[in-house]
Amino acid sequence: MNSSEFRRRGKEMTDFVADYLDGIEGRQVYPDVQPGYLRSLVPSTAPEEPDTFEDIINDVERIIMPGVTHWHSPYFFAYFPSANSYPAMLAGMLCGAIGCIGFSWAASPACTELETVMMDWLGKMLKLPEAFLAGEAGEGGGVIQGSASEATLMALLAARTKVTRRLQAASPGLTQGAIMDKLVAYSSDQAHSSVERAGLIGGVKLKAIPSDGKFAMRGSALQEAMERDKAEGLIPFFVVATLGTTSCCSFDSLLEVGPICNKEDMWLHIDAAYAGSSFICPEFRHLLNGVEFADSFNFNPHKWMLVNFDCSAMWVKKRTDLIGAFKLDPVYLKHSHQDSGLITDYRHWQLPLGRRFRSLKMWFVFRMYGVKGLQAYIRKHVQLAHEFEHLLHQDPRFEICAEVTLGLVCFRLKGSNKLNEALLERINGTQKIHLVPCHLRDKFVLRFAICSRTVESAHVRLAWEHISQLASDLLGAEKE
Repeated sequence: MNSSEFRRRGKEMTDFVADYLDGIEGRQVYPDVQPGYLRSLVPSTAPEEPDTFEDIINDVERIIMPGVTHWHSPYFFAYFPSANSYPAMLAGMLCGAIGCIGFSWAASPACTELETVMMDWLGKMLKLPEAFLAGEAGEGGGVIQGSASEATLMALLAARTKVTRRLQAASPGLTQGAIMDKLVAYSSDQAHSSVERAGLIGGVKLKAIPSDGKFAMRGSALQEAMERDKAEGLIPFFVVATLGTTSCCSFDSLLEVGPICNKEDMWLHIDAAYAGSSFICPEFRHLLNGVEFADSFNFNPHKWMLVNFDCSAMWVKKRTDLIGAFKLDPVYLKHSHQDSGLITDYRHWQLPLGRRFRSLKMWFVFRMYGVKGLQAYIRKHVQLAHEFEHLLHQDPRFEICAEVTLGLVCFRLKGSNKLNEALLERINGTQKIHLVPCHLRDKFVLRFAICSRTVESAHVRLAWEHISQLASDLLGAEKE
């Protein structure tokens, strides 16, 4: 394909994408295929001779689309949002065209510098403390990770290195192995499974702190667990506080947990993967109060800020804590500006070496929507969630299982777990809308998350009518 054909095919692909998104409401939100459906539809080996573009596009509709879960359908209410916008898609095209691998400033100066500036822009939108911003001479700064899972792992590994070096400096005879055996980290029992995985990868004990009646980690419960572990000779070193848990969008008490972490010299990492986008709205910024106690903070613009995956924003107060844990400088990666203090090499901030020009997506979205446009988008989703909450309140057969703060509603039929499992099976079996469940204590709960960029009140009401009718059918069948 030469540039002339690319221009033509590019226009065709733009039309295909626009037609797909314009017509996504008419597609079945969840696919009706069985595992292994695709293998029989494609050859067992790659073609020896080139296929035509027309054949490939035809096969997208014939082979790919039947197996796609349409995350951007206005009838998709599962998981959490996956951001999608035209400005971000255009920036993704430019990123692919430039094609740099921005592991260092020298590898592509604009790639590094735009990321630093965009992370400062975003930090200011969130009103983060100045210590988290790079500025022109700050000690902190931001980096785009691939996911919140990566950010949590990076924070844990940096904290592990920091405490190990501190203890070895105080007691030079201590081996790394002896220290590792005693390290213990903490998170709420509502924290995402990726936190537990970070502990497994990091080779440290991770203990779940029982949450309170609102599914939040409180300072007293953390203090109790920490004191018990210290009495047994363990070394508390790392805490993950979640703002907007995956199960029910609950918020750990930063104002209680933060001072304990600072007093005990434990690294505090905040995981606000979903909820973090809402903090750009003044009315939700209080949910971030206490961030000043944190060592690192992370959320995903690729969830709820219209920046297509992947774009997970992570800030640290002292970037030397992160860089110092991972810095390796083979001669083939060195350059003459790396020790100038004016720039950073992002390869030291992440697990992979290579990285794409992801900040272009932020730059396009922030400029083409503006802060006010992004705020309006978030407020609309929150309003739609409250609309669904109101519909539930009008039906005495249902109960709401957690406070509705942002764009997630957790609900269930009053009755057994088996009854609610059957309801969810009917909802997803009809494939008109898509939901996923969670467990809150011993209850099986349905989650209704406002996700699509194009979702409107009419879609929420149709979803409610569908759920209500299926519930009536189920309850009627139960009586027979």
